[in-house]
Amino acid sequence: MTAWGLALRNFVGPTEAPDIDGLIRYAVRAEELGFESLWAWDHVILGVDPSFPILDALGTLTAIAARTTRIRLGTGVLVLPLRNPIVVAKTLGTLDVISRGRLILGVAAGWYAREFDAVGVPFRQRGRLFERNLDLLCRLWTGDRVTARVDEFNLREAVMRPRPLQTPRPPILIGGYVDAVLRRAATRGDGWLTYFYTPEGFRRGWERVLSHARAAGRDPASLTATNQLAIYVGRSRAETESPMRRWLETEWDVAAWSESTIDHAVNGSVDECVRELRRHLEAGVHRIILIPYRYQQDQVELIAAEILPRLR
Repeated sequence: MTAWGLALRNFVGPTEAPDIDGLIRYAVRAEELGFESLWAWDHVILGVDPSFPILDALGTLTAIAARTTRIRLGTGVLVLPLRNPIVVAKTLGTLDVISRGRLILGVAAGWYAREFDAVGVPFRQRGRLFERNLDLLCRLWTGDRVTARVDEFNLREAVMRPRPLQTPRPPILIGGYVDAVLRRAATRGDGWLTYFYTPEGFRRGWERVLSHARAAGRDPASLTATNQLAIYVGRSRAETESPMRRWLETEWDVAAWSESTIDHAVNGSVDECVRELRRHLEAGVHRIILIPYRYQQDQVELIAAEILPRLR
């Protein structure tokens, strides 16, 4: 059965400020409505003018963990090469303990060169650094005493306690679009997490992930696929299509080298949205993270009351 998540509004438009109380209310209500998971966006800095305020993903999820009890908490996605892998292993492990085992770790290599420059991480090495950091993270979470010398890191019988509550570790979804990333998702994690894919684009990418898994001798059935989709439920497509496109064009990015597109957007009447989402389910996605139009609470309520019951 498909799991249904909701994106969090820790990333706001250039004329706005994050609403902390509103974010907590949104999270608590999502849990009450039965959503499976909540997902925070990640950037450290954005060098655009006007700037887009964004709360740290892990701090945001930790705050929500303290106010909820059941809903899972995901990073969609954490840019792993930007972080010291030893420090982020501690932070993520702590989040899993505080949330009593609710973390889903979505990670990617990143795409924004100016952010890497600001943090002092070589952008052109991000693929290698992603794999290095992921390896160190998993070793610290699952090994009793870790000894390793990699680049500037010198671990001498390193012990990290407490471990994450989930065993052997929290699930890891690998995000991205190019073939090297799809191979990583098939061989190094527990699945693939993508963004703004149409059913046709998703199906093509997912088949490549499964093909890489088979080639590596891994059971494709052990992997899951997650897609992030914007949705606007209204009276008709004629009413919703233009405002949805304006929102996506002014506040969201798509990778030109991928099949990610604003044309993925699910919008229209309840019947039209159900029809569109059924196409995604038929493409084989295991989890859909919905991004309600402008994060409006009435959209969340409408999705929970009118859309999801017809798809479960």
